[in-house]
Amino acid sequence: MPKQHYQQKTFQLQDSIGYLIKRAFGAMSDCIHGKFASQGCSFQQWIVLMHLRDGLALTVADLSRELRHDSGAMTRLIDQLEERGWIARQRNLEDRRVIELSLTAEGKAIAESLIPLTVNTLNTTLDEFSREEVQQLQSLLRRLTTRLRALESDPAAVKSP
Repeated sequence: MPKQHYQQKTFQLQDSIGYLIKRAFGAMSDCIHGKFASQGCSFQQWIVLMHLRDGLALTVADLSRELRHDSGAMTRLIDQLEERGWIARQRNLEDRRVIELSLTAEGKAIAESLIPLTVNTLNTTLDEFSREEVQQLQSLLRRLTTRLRALESDPAAVKSP
């Protein structure tokens, strides 16, 4: 039986961690999208560039999974980035069915040129938090993500009432 952090009789949506994370994500997303509006690169495009730069994804399928976008929308976004000369597609030598993505020199330059904007926005957002609180929040979110991934791979572990 899991710990009872929530009770059915007293449950309030606004206290749910899912609700709170979604609200925080929405507010942060609104803030950062506004900052990127005048940069010639949307925040969504930048996120894709950063995933490729940091090796978090190599294919459209990887990006779709990581960013939770359908493959059609992701393919359109990749098409835009390729047209701008920011990414390149190449067939995998071992499995020709797989098309890998990579940053061009221009794509890497764009991605890195927008890091200061993102860092400044994050630092402004977290200004009222101590360094230790930010590190604790990062640690807790990583732990939560790991737990959710484990539950995702074992659906029977989530007990129905």
